[in-house]
Amino acid sequence: MEDKLSQQSKLEFENLVEETSHFVRTTFVSRHKKFDEFFRELLENAERSLNDMFVRTYGMLYMQNSEVFQDLFTELKRYYTGGNVNLEEMLNDFWARLLERMFQLINPQYHFTEDYLECVSKYTDQLKPFGDVPRKLKVQVTRAFIAARTFVQGLTVGREVANRVSKVSPTPGCIRALMKMLYCPYCRGLPTVKPCNNYCLNVMKGCLANQADLDTEWNLFIDAMLLVAERLEGPFNIESVMDPIDVKISEAIMNMQENSMQVSAKVFQGCGQPKPAPALRSSRSVPENFNTRFRPYNPEERPTTAAGTSLDRLRTIWRTMQHGVTDIKEKLKLSKKFWSTLPYTICKDERVTAGPSIEEDCWNGHTKARYLPEIMNDGLTNQINNPEVDVDITRPDTFIRQQIMALRVMTNKLKNAYNGNDVNFQDTSDETSGSGSGSGCTDDICPTEFDFFTTEAPPVDSDRREVDASATQPGWSLQTLLVVFLSLVLQRQWR
Repeated sequence: MEDKLSQQSKLEFENLVEETSHFVRTTFVSRHKKFDEFFRELLENAERSLNDMFVRTYGMLYMQNSEVFQDLFTELKRYYTGGNVNLEEMLNDFWARLLERMFQLINPQYHFTEDYLECVSKYTDQLKPFGDVPRKLKVQVTRAFIAARTFVQGLTVGREVANRVSKVSPTPGCIRALMKMLYCPYCRGLPTVKPCNNYCLNVMKGCLANQADLDTEWNLFIDAMLLVAERLEGPFNIESVMDPIDVKISEAIMNMQENSMQVSAKVFQGCGQPKPAPALRSSRSVPENFNTRFRPYNPEERPTTAAGTSLDRLRTIWRTMQHGVTDIKEKLKLSKKFWSTLPYTICKDERVTAGPSIEEDCWNGHTKARYLPEIMNDGLTNQINNPEVDVDITRPDTFIRQQIMALRVMTNKLKNAYNGNDVNFQDTSDETSGSGSGSGCTDDICPTEFDFFTTEAPPVDSDRREVDASATQPGWSLQTLLVVFLSLVLQRQWR
């Protein structure tokens, strides 16, 4: 009978913790799903809107060069979904590629080699052929995407931590204390007498001592999430950036067209006079031909096709999402101090205790009377003198410590995102894994600087971009240097 009651106590305790943490877990699960769906749909709609508008505005010239724009959205999606993409470098590369394509379009009477085009791209920053659009867009896109991706990943980490920590494994000492609290009254002939509230608190504080230690890092994590939520409502929110991105890029193209003569002259001066293209030596003035096909964008011509309707629908969704941001902020605030108040929440349950108002007619662990011992403070180290649960304070729960480290790493990323800085994301499943050893970093060592890996080069301009990518890789390893050295020695011997 004692064994059966012991198992029953364990099961009831596990169910109580899971039920009590249901609010926190569902908050993170449902909000993660909503935000993720919205951000993905926003990207899809922005790409469709740009494609429709540019087909109408630039026609065949756009269609022949559409992969430049497709690659931009591919990389934005890859960044959002956790890829190691350096947003600033990727956007710089987009404008450099666009300059190369447009430079050829406005100067078709010349033949340009790959080396010459590479020289042209180096003038992107110096000449500012697209006006101030690239600089403004870079600031807006990086801040918006850093905030969006980090917030959604924060929701993922919060969900995983809450799910894992709510599945408790009570110690033998905890199970004995639970059985004494919940079922000893039956043995004493007091089946209707419920445990005293303070008695329950000491039992729960002993059983949930490690969970309470999660509270400090959890609260810092929630505060950081609330900060990034502000970015989702501010001027750099992702909707206000992605909705008009087609108009902004079109404006940049118009700037390039208006400055085409000055840009070409300066490039020719810096990169040298290109060779004439044989088929176009006697052709008419090319900028004239270019102007007839690249016409300025009229805002009234914005697509009214399905994509346009879809964008209107998305704005309605965004207004709903703005309310959603307010909602998630309120829910996050409610989840603060959740783990330290968990014993209090459980002991308020009328199924468990007699309630705080009944102090005399309750089970105190020995009889029907007031519970006299003092209530322990929160956390593992404060359980050294817990009168109800034998707690080994020298052995912290490694599983809980791993969750604390996962929260610490995520909080660091959220703080960086709030300040507009990016860090290299690892897979969140690694960070919150219960089987690993945590992130292996401390407050002093956790990454706060940029740490990026180069992205895969798209099919166009692969030779040049591979060279650029290799230049961004870390220094050669000792093994590589040895191979190079040996090859040089062998070459000299063969000579």
